[in-house]
Amino acid sequence: MKSQHLTRARVRSALSVFVVLVICGLMFTASASLANGSSDRHAENLPELVAQESERVADLQDEVDDLDAEISTLQEEAGVDATDGTSADMRVVSGSIAVEGDGVRVSLNDAPDSALSDDYRPDDLVVHQQDLQGFVNALWAGGAEAMTLQGRRVGPTTAFRCVGNVLILHGRVYSPPYVVEAIGDPDALRAGMDDSDAVEIYRSWVDVVGLGLDISDETGLEMPRTESVELSYARLPDDQLDEVAS
Repeated sequence: MKSQHLTRARVRSALSVFVVLVICGLMFTASASLANGSSDRHAENLPELVAQESERVADLQDEVDDLDAEISTLQEEAGVDATDGTSADMRVVSGSIAVEGDGVRVSLNDAPDSALSDDYRPDDLVVHQQDLQGFVNALWAGGAEAMTLQGRRVGPTTAFRCVGNVLILHGRVYSPPYVVEAIGDPDALRAGMDDSDAVEIYRSWVDVVGLGLDISDETGLEMPRTESVELSYARLPDDQLDEVAS
């Protein structure tokens, strides 16, 4: 009986680890999409891009719903307690639950038209994708536990695009100012930004042309669950799913 009990415990432990690894894989498989076009500072066909993004969001949402169901099934079959520390942390990072906590708010804005001169192009006066992405990455590096962009939950799997001076996120279009909120230790989050080369470059342009930058410590930040996530090519193989279920 004792040997049987230990065997079951080991199997359950192994399944729990497997489920956590599966969730990690689903979260981070598409994180490289954040880097796509990160150095792109040229205008593109905005209407066409918006249409493509909207269609892609709809398709991805269907995949997300299916994957959420698979994850829930795996957790139940493996006996993973959704309230334990590891599972709860994974749900926070993945954005699958709403969260509240202290952190920082970062606001980026275009420079005023009055800054335009023979020395600078109009392109120099706007917030670009690499600027916004630089702050987002710096906040993650600083230990952010959860994050929103324009009030919408983002995570390591979230892809966004800046075209001209507009932001495309989850198939929606936003104009500046761009507001990033991050939950975590404010000092550590600020340190993450201070250590970022991308943030340093942006700050230099704040001094030169007057790009907008406001960073403030915040208490009681409320963040909704993620609407959709980028999960292209992230699928649990059928043979692995059958192996866990058996």
